[in-house]
Amino acid sequence: MDLQLHGKTALVTGGSEGIGKGIALALAKEGVDVAICARRKDVLEATASEIARATNRKIIAIPADLRKDADAKAFIERAHNELGRVDIMVNNAGSAAGGVIEHLTEDDWEKGLQLKFMGYVRCLRYVLPIMVKQGGGRVVNLIGNDGVKPSYWEICPGAANAAGQNLTISLAGQYGKNNISFCAVNPGPVRTERWAGLVKAMSRDMNLSYEEADKLAPSSIPMGRIAEVEEVANLVVMLASPLMHMVNGTMIEVDGGQEKSLMDRLRDKK
Repeated sequence: MDLQLHGKTALVTGGSEGIGKGIALALAKEGVDVAICARRKDVLEATASEIARATNRKIIAIPADLRKDADAKAFIERAHNELGRVDIMVNNAGSAAGGVIEHLTEDDWEKGLQLKFMGYVRCLRYVLPIMVKQGGGRVVNLIGNDGVKPSYWEICPGAANAAGQNLTISLAGQYGKNNISFCAVNPGPVRTERWAGLVKAMSRDMNLSYEEADKLAPSSIPMGRIAEVEEVANLVVMLASPLMHMVNGTMIEVDGGQEKSLMDRLRDKK
């Protein structure tokens, strides 16, 4: 199937590693020129060079800390200037700390909400006027299934994710008339560079060995494993396609049935 993405342009936040890097690579393989941002300049530039070599597409590396409004504005403006237009905006940057409320600090909450939620708000504030002026666009927000499933260990990510999901659906209702459509992708656990750190924190908070903690997520997923980066990236690329433009105000989980399985178990207990 031709996804009709060749020659399009995209912005991907948090594009230096993990899911963001996977998305940028997958888009470039479909013929998209991509601007990526992240805080670490050296890692970001190495990723941009790697993707450009692999795909022969224009990949622009723009260091930015999306906790700062000025950095978000500079990223959007420079990317727009260098690419000429913005067909696709993928908000992906940031994470929020896992942990029980007793272990979460004020700084954990501040960082989680500032980057995982407000970073998205800041980028959208500057990219949406560009899309309105050019006659349309597509926004895909990478959020997370913690926003739709209750978990005492993931209350900080859950709060940020629920806010992002509400934002996505609300803006879909506002900007449809401008030919701008929105979709949220909600991954469950994904095997990225930060997975080992999450398992270590679960081990600490739940008084389990590392090996026991590492089995928790797969055991909660009907398919028996966590997702790979490519599985999330493939869905994002499909949703970014003009063929999917009518999919507006929709949330899709990539969690092997984890969220539904958990909801079923909770209903069974009532």
